[in-house]
Amino acid sequence: MARILALDYGTKRTGVAVTDPLQLIATGLTTVPSAQLRSWLTAYFAAEAVERVIIGMPLALDGSPTDATKPVKDFIRLFKKDHPGMPIETVDEAYSSKQAVQALLASGAKKKERQTKGRIDEMAATLLLQEYLAQKG
Repeated sequence: MARILALDYGTKRTGVAVTDPLQLIATGLTTVPSAQLRSWLTAYFAAEAVERVIIGMPLALDGSPTDATKPVKDFIRLFKKDHPGMPIETVDEAYSSKQAVQALLASGAKKKERQTKGRIDEMAATLLLQEYLAQKG
């Protein structure tokens, strides 16, 4: 089986998480500057077998778009151009960053690590992927 990759996209940086090849465990992988994400993904797909990509879609509690929705949709459009055969699907990312901070706190991470925005983005992507896996099977 191939991996599933999760993205917590932001205008400055994107958190990335990935499953193991059996798609059982979600692990934080890295944080990539969003300006470099397209080339990073191309290189990653060349090195690793990826079955699909999931990306957090920022929506308000009532399901309406937020200020962060348009940049994610713009990125998805570019992603589909770059990787037309790669399935990409959106998942609700409500509270993912807040949950990431709580998860880092619960893990015993030091205050400095909890305040590192890149670490929070990576954890948010991991939580999105864990939830996706739980719903899938």
